[in-house]
Amino acid sequence: QVQLVESGGGLVQAGGSLRLSCAASGSISSINVVGWYRQAPGKQRELVAAITSGGTTAYVGSAKGRFTISRDNAKNTMYLQMNMLQPEDTAVYYCAADKTLIRIYNLTRSWGQGTQVTVSS
Repeated sequence: QVQLVESGGGLVQAGGSLRLSCAASGSISSINVVGWYRQAPGKQRELVAAITSGGTTAYVGSAKGRFTISRDNAKNTMYLQMNMLQPEDTAVYYCAADKTLIRIYNLTRSWGQGTQVTVSS
């Protein structure tokens, strides 16, 4: 089973940008869907964006228009480009893989360490 490790988080001012990476331990060419999630302090984890092996993308809520999800099969890595960051984007961000766009919404799964994103006002 392919393991996923998140990185790229940090501290950024409001209006700034960050690019998160999700590196796979093996080939991602067989992974159908990858999703980025986040969990803010005191809140439930939520799906932010997802991308299929065919390049179809889906964004949830405030991520629309500001975040871009992508995947590079040659590098076995998925990315989340986040622009116009706001303090409410502060959270631990996670990535996960699943078989379908419906199943990627399932929050009952094993999670990695995630990467912390902090946006100051």
